[in-house]
Amino acid sequence: MDFEPSQRCSEFKERLGAFMDEHIYPAESVYEQQLRDSGNPHYQPPVMEELKAEAREAGLWNMFLPDEEHGAGLSNSDYAPLAEMLGRSPIASEACNCSAPDTGNMEVLHQFGTDAQKEQWLRPLLEGEIRSAFAMTEPDVASSDATNIQMRIERDGEDYVLNGRKWWTTNAMHPNTRIMIVMGKTQTDGPIHKQQSQILVPMETAGVNVVRELSVFGYTDQDGHGEVDFADVRVPASNLIAGEGDGFMIAQARLGPGRIHHCMRAIGAAERALEAMCRRAVSRVTFGQPVAMRGNVQDWIAESRIEIEMARLLTLKAAWMMDTVGNRHARTEIAAIKVAAPNVALKVLDRAIQVHGGGGVCQDFGLASAYAHLRTLRLADGPDEVHKLSIARRELAPYIPREA
Repeated sequence: MDFEPSQRCSEFKERLGAFMDEHIYPAESVYEQQLRDSGNPHYQPPVMEELKAEAREAGLWNMFLPDEEHGAGLSNSDYAPLAEMLGRSPIASEACNCSAPDTGNMEVLHQFGTDAQKEQWLRPLLEGEIRSAFAMTEPDVASSDATNIQMRIERDGEDYVLNGRKWWTTNAMHPNTRIMIVMGKTQTDGPIHKQQSQILVPMETAGVNVVRELSVFGYTDQDGHGEVDFADVRVPASNLIAGEGDGFMIAQARLGPGRIHHCMRAIGAAERALEAMCRRAVSRVTFGQPVAMRGNVQDWIAESRIEIEMARLLTLKAAWMMDTVGNRHARTEIAAIKVAAPNVALKVLDRAIQVHGGGGVCQDFGLASAYAHLRTLRLADGPDEVHKLSIARRELAPYIPREA
């Protein structure tokens, strides 16, 4: 494994770094002010559309997509450091059209969509004209086991009819969201991993009802996490993605790259928190000395640097393996980073909050909000326990006697 970034990656890092310094960081306070002034927690601040135009002009658009026709043509290894940089700001990913769940939805449509589906939905997503949602998790079952899903998708002539309820449907409240990819069961018998399908459902379809917004530790996201009810929702059969029974396979295909993105963004947030911790530690004086002179605080700073480096290296290794041997052979590493990176980021943020004192838990420094939203990563895309179980099973497999 070569730790030297490719020339393309280095070029993108230089341009993205300049874009973050010149546009993203100065716009953070503007974004927050415009959002507050609107009185609508799901308002799209005008500064975001300005940032999107500037990102396109700078060639920092759809960097996540390896397809050179529609994206930057970057490998997982090349995009990973860029995702870390985007993770340093809560508004950077959307500005560059690289935010979840749009990235995963675009990858699904790019890989499995028909020409008509690509023209109707992928093209405007790639252009940043609309946003999208992904509806898989359900309130009444343990959705960490996707085979538990109860949403019914039943064929009726030239249509499919959907009935069920979803929640944690990210982007459901975003004013620009026009389309959902919905996962449900088209069969209730047969192999358990061939019962699920995925289908495109426009937000304005009759029978789709966004019941409520789900907050995260009391925070309301601008894009929103919706609980959505589907009551006899009818869509054309042509909206089915791939074929009946392919839903689980599609879900697995979207998770590998998505976990690289999530984990590197978490590392970027951890880096920014460590910087904030150091600045605060040298600027605050207690009992006649800067806080930075306290041994326990120095321990926190040192441990944070060590843990960030370990998490980054593990994530870069996973990205490298995905590029060289494929997602299937990188399953252990992909599962490992999904556990390691969010936990490291939360540790660093917790230390930064402690060094900031009372300021750390209020809105003035962004640490409390970052902590709350990063905490969801220990659940999103599968909880820690599921990934640990997967790793343990593969580690134990060579030691379990096979039946004769």
